[in-house]
Amino acid sequence: MTYRQTIEYLYAQLPMFSRIGTAAYKANLDNTIALCDAIGNPQNKFKSIHIAGTNGKGSTSHLLAAILQQAGYKTGLYTSPHLKDFRERIKVNGQMVSEVFVIDFVEKTKAVSQKIKPSFFELTVAMAFAYFAKEKVDIAVIETGLGGRLDSTNIITPLLSIITNIGYDHTNLLGDTLEKIAAEKAGIIKPSVPVVIGEYLPQTKDIFISKAKKENAPIYFAQDEYSVSQIQYSPTSLTCNIKNIEHDITDKFECGLNGLYQTKNLQTVLCAEGILMQQGFTITSQAEKYAIKNVKALTGLTGRWDVITQQPTIILDVAHNEDGIRQLLEQLKIVMSAASQLHIVIGMVKDKDVNKVLSLLPQDAMYYFSNAHTERAMPHLQLKEKAATLHLDGNSFDDVNTAIQAAKSAATTNDTIIVCGSVFLVAEVDTAQFSNH
Repeated sequence: MTYRQTIEYLYAQLPMFSRIGTAAYKANLDNTIALCDAIGNPQNKFKSIHIAGTNGKGSTSHLLAAILQQAGYKTGLYTSPHLKDFRERIKVNGQMVSEVFVIDFVEKTKAVSQKIKPSFFELTVAMAFAYFAKEKVDIAVIETGLGGRLDSTNIITPLLSIITNIGYDHTNLLGDTLEKIAAEKAGIIKPSVPVVIGEYLPQTKDIFISKAKKENAPIYFAQDEYSVSQIQYSPTSLTCNIKNIEHDITDKFECGLNGLYQTKNLQTVLCAEGILMQQGFTITSQAEKYAIKNVKALTGLTGRWDVITQQPTIILDVAHNEDGIRQLLEQLKIVMSAASQLHIVIGMVKDKDVNKVLSLLPQDAMYYFSNAHTERAMPHLQLKEKAATLHLDGNSFDDVNTAIQAAKSAATTNDTIIVCGSVFLVAEVDTAQFSNH
C-alpha cells in the first residue's frame, strides 16, 4: 500500500473518535494491552513523561519536548489530534515519523488488528510506542487523548506525570462535575511516580492529593511553586517574569507560544523540569530559554494563538470548550483597541457543549459560522440558528476559508479576526491564502 492508501485504510477500517465521536471510545485498556503485547511491549523500552488535562496539555507537551530536545536528549513526542498530516502525532526531535514506518507498521499489525479490532487511537498509540522504541529515544513526552484513567496511553509507567488543569469537556464520557473529571484525569497517577498539577480548583485539589497519597506519589502544585509577573504582550510575542517561590529566584522568559494562558503552562513546565533535573537530567538555563522562545520551530506546533497576518489581524486558535474560549476572550480584551471590531469565525463539533460556548461569546462581534468537513461537525446553518437564539448574528459558510475571506472583506485594518471553536475547523484553514509574509 502507498502512504495515502494506508491512511485511508486506517480512517476507513478503525473507529475514529475525531470523526464519529463517542462510538469510537473504548472504556478499557484491553485492546491497547493486547496490541502492545503482540508487538513486544515497546512502551517498556523507553523513558516517558505522561501529560493529561482539559486544556494546555498540547502546549505543555510541546514546550517540555522542546526543552529536552534542546538540552541534547533524543526526544519523542506523541500528541493528538493532528491538524494537517497524520504524522504530526508522532515525532522525534521535531521530525515527523516517516511514511515508510507508518505503512510498515499498519501492514505488520493487520492480522492482529483484524482480531482485536482496535480503535484508530489505540492503533496510533501502539504505533508511537513502537516508533519510539525503534528510534531508541532518551525520553518521550506522551499526551493523553481523552481523560486519563482509561486513555490508551495509560499503559506506560512514566518518570513523571503531569495534569495541566481541569475544566468541562467530554462530560458525556468523563463525568458532569469537575470532581468526576478530576478523578478520571488523576487516573494517570502511578505508584511512586511524581506528579505535577498545573492548576487546581478548590473542588479538585483534594482529589489529586488523595490519589497521590494512595499511590505514594510525590505531588507538586505548580501554581504554588511558581508565580508570574511583569507580563508583556504583543500580537506575536509574550514575555514574563517567573519566580521560583521556594528559592526566591526570578527569571525572565520569552515564549514562542504567545497566548496569555501560556504563562500557566510555563509554570507547569518549569515545575516539571525541576523534578526531571532531580532525576538526573541536565538542562541548562540557556537551553531552556532558547527552547521556550523557539518552541514552534523546534516541535512544529501550530494552532495556539497563531497570528497568521496583520492589518487586519487574523488569529487561529484551537480553543473549543468553555475554559479555552474564556481564556481566548480574556486575551482579546487585552490586545484589542476599543475602536476596533472583532470578527469571529467559528465552527464546532456536535458533541461539545455548544450552547455553553456560544453563551460566553460577545454580542457585539460580527459572526461567520462555518463547519469542518467531518461527520462530527455541527452543520453551519444549525450553528447559526443556535447562535441566533443567543443574539449572535452573522452569515454562515460551508468552507472556513470562504468565511475568513468574508470577514477580511468586512474588516478594517485595525480589526481582529479570530478563527476558533474546533481543531478540525482550524485544520482546514489555508494559511498561505491569508498570510502577508
